[in-house]
Amino acid sequence: MSLTTEIASTIRDLREEVAALHAELPRNALVVWTAGNVSARVPGTDLMVIKPSGVSYDEIGPDTMVVTDLQGRLVDGELSPSSDTAAHAYVFRHMPEVNGVVHTHSTYATAWSARGEAIPCVLTMIADEFGGEVPVGPFALIGDDSIGRGIVESLRGHRSPAVLMRNHGVFTIGSSARAAVKAAVMCEDVARTVHIARQLGDPMPIAQRHIDALYARYQNVYGQV
Repeated sequence: MSLTTEIASTIRDLREEVAALHAELPRNALVVWTAGNVSARVPGTDLMVIKPSGVSYDEIGPDTMVVTDLQGRLVDGELSPSSDTAAHAYVFRHMPEVNGVVHTHSTYATAWSARGEAIPCVLTMIADEFGGEVPVGPFALIGDDSIGRGIVESLRGHRSPAVLMRNHGVFTIGSSARAAVKAAVMCEDVARTVHIARQLGDPMPIAQRHIDALYARYQNVYGQV
């Protein structure tokens, strides 16, 4: 594929960004060994940047990132793309508002996925970040579009940027790769807190009107304008 100078420059920038964001996964204890991945859509194209398969986090850098099309075919790079490439590509094809996808096997959130149970909205942080419960997606095998279909079916029309794919792990989406990483970090944090709360008793629910108000405030008012 012939790339314009502008697109080639964008890809160079995204290789650096995505490589740097991968460091956040082990830093926040969301992955072990070579598991997990971050991807970013290349704006204005049918391309994405993603982690290569089976590469240690210590070895990840801009030059190890690979570029594929949105069918998962390698376009640029010397290494094989992540085994989750088909899932990421499916999300980008079917959710044009999404520009970043993250996958982790973070301990507490994945434990909820093993139970096939959504994380209930019993914390203001969950209302803020996820707008309600963190949903559970269907069981799906790795290697084709099955996981991607499950992600899209679970998150389309849902306020949550995270889904617990049953018996597998966490997938998050965002308006950028950084936003998707943030969602993955927050998902693990609330999964852990709600698990601990359940050891103490039944967590107190939050009324839907309060969830809506918290979500609206956090998404539209919180932070620097």
